Amino acid sequence: MTKPASIAATLASPHPSLSSESATLAQDLVEAFLAVRGETERRAAPLSPEDQLIQSMPDASPAKWHRAHTTWFFEQFLLGEHCTTYKPFHPDYAFLFNSYYVSAGPRHARHQRGHLTRPGAEEITVYRRYVDAAVVKFFREASEQKLKDIAPLVEVGLNHEQQHQELMLTDILHAFAQNPIPPAYDPAWRFPAPSRSREGWVALNEGIHTIGQTDDSFHFDNEKPAHRALVGPARLNRNLVTNAEWLAFMKDGGYATPTLWLMDGFAVVSNEEWKAPGHWREISGQWHIMTLGGLRPVDPDAPVCHVSYYEADAFARWAGRHLPTEMEWEVAARGRHLSDAFGMVWQWTRSAYSPYPGYRAIEGALGEYNGKFMVNQLVLRGSSIATPEGHSRISYRNFFYPHHRWQFTGLRLADYA
Repeated sequence: MTKPASIAATLASPHPSLSSESATLAQDLVEAFLAVRGETERRAAPLSPEDQLIQSMPDASPAKWHRAHTTWFFEQFLLGEHCTTYKPFHPDYAFLFNSYYVSAGPRHARHQRGHLTRPGAEEITVYRRYVDAAVVKFFREASEQKLKDIAPLVEVGLNHEQQHQELMLTDILHAFAQNPIPPAYDPAWRFPAPSRSREGWVALNEGIHTIGQTDDSFHFDNEKPAHRALVGPARLNRNLVTNAEWLAFMKDGGYATPTLWLMDGFAVVSNEEWKAPGHWREISGQWHIMTLGGLRPVDPDAPVCHVSYYEADAFARWAGRHLPTEMEWEVAARGRHLSDAFGMVWQWTRSAYSPYPGYRAIEGALGEYNGKFMVNQLVLRGSSIATPEGHSRISYRNFFYPHHRWQFTGLRLADYA
């Protein structure tokens, strides 16, 4: 797919990927918008209407809801607030497809999204086309100054949709993993081969480093302000923890040894009867994992994924190590010291998701995007195989609750130098 790129940068000059040097600002926006919107539909294409309805747990959402919600985002915040001639597609859709923007009005309960048999998947397709056409028309008719004014909002919307593109895959994988006859989203799907470093560990000397986004390329508000932080001395493993290493942890009774676990973590293990990472199944004495390509034997060389923070922390303690802080991870990643920092699994850190010094949420309803979640969650860094192209960067701060493991979440180890 075409990357959404930094739309703010395209306002100064034509995007280098465009075929004509005379491309207008409107054309830049149209191409970026349609590329991201098209990728959402490409990811939804293998799914039946029944697949698009299912909500396998409260933390997940149906695929058609993701498609509708990302459409509502542009309808609500772009067309609704900046296009005076726009008429909403349906008066009830704002209630059905708002997520957590309290400032934008009431919304349907999150855990009941799977109850919405209607509108159907095809009606959502019509909704998306209606809004897409209105956005493209708006871009082509707006003044140059108006386009410059709305460009940051459009860029947020495109990156927001890319986040939901990843969630579409993780959510449908979770749903398929509940099926006793395991379906495949894409039979040709394969986990990429890891690029393991032979050097093992990288040492970070004690020093003051800049953390966070330092330039004007796209970033979410939680990645700023850039600030100075003391990092090190520490060592980070260049490689991700593999399934083979995790199998050794399991064989040594890792899931049954309370001294390895945080109290809340062991309570979850006991209550949920965890004996292996998420989506793993033991069949005739051999462990298998549910993937987007269907049920397959666990590959010992692949990075372990679908593990919670609690599991990652327990594994690190079993290995005599700990998880890196997000600052340690960022310094090592900026130095290009980490193998598979991106494109494999999100990596748990032991850093609480909290505001950077001097953080201020942006004004308006979009200020609810990140800041109000800065409690009781842990930061993950990197990106995963489900992350869309162009949506990764070193300063990106993903965050989940410590028991969550339906995402492509893994880990790398750290130690004191």
